[in-house]
Amino acid sequence: MDKEKIEQAVKLFLEGIGDDVDREGIQETPERISAMCEEIFAGMDKNAKEHLTRTFTAQNNEMVIEKDISFYSLCEHHLLPFYGKVHIGYIPDGKVVGLSKLARTVEVYARRPQIQEQMTAQIADDIMKYLKPKGVMVMIEAEHLCMTMRGIKKPGTQTMTYAVRGEMEAADKQDRFLKMLSK
Repeated sequence: MDKEKIEQAVKLFLEGIGDDVDREGIQETPERISAMCEEIFAGMDKNAKEHLTRTFTAQNNEMVIEKDISFYSLCEHHLLPFYGKVHIGYIPDGKVVGLSKLARTVEVYARRPQIQEQMTAQIADDIMKYLKPKGVMVMIEAEHLCMTMRGIKKPGTQTMTYAVRGEMEAADKQDRFLKMLSK
């Protein structure tokens, strides 16, 4: 990450909106923003493979669900936050992954400029590719500040996306997943 370029861009932005970059309250803002970028864009050079290939043998090949994984990301169109919950269900094929690894996989994709639809598919695709379950379903519920604080200005609006792969494409499996989420 090029912190110097970020700081220059923030100074130009502040000047562009008519603020004084030497004003006491914002003198250090460019440095604060570049430090923030290191944190909120930490997924830019990460790969979910490192989390999803550390598996354990499992005799039980019934559905595993991890729900309510909190996340935040930045919309690539407006660079405004969207945040919410990710729910993941998968059917193991003799191997399971540590539960924290599913949350870490979410973070890989949430911590980059992103759109929710793409993030949903990326999580599902990488779980299939690296964990190799019989099937997976990923559902994301999120509020987008580009809908809340600008444009249409509709706070509380939730966007829901899902991706289904493998055996989870069967209606009965999706029904079970959705019923378990409501508990």
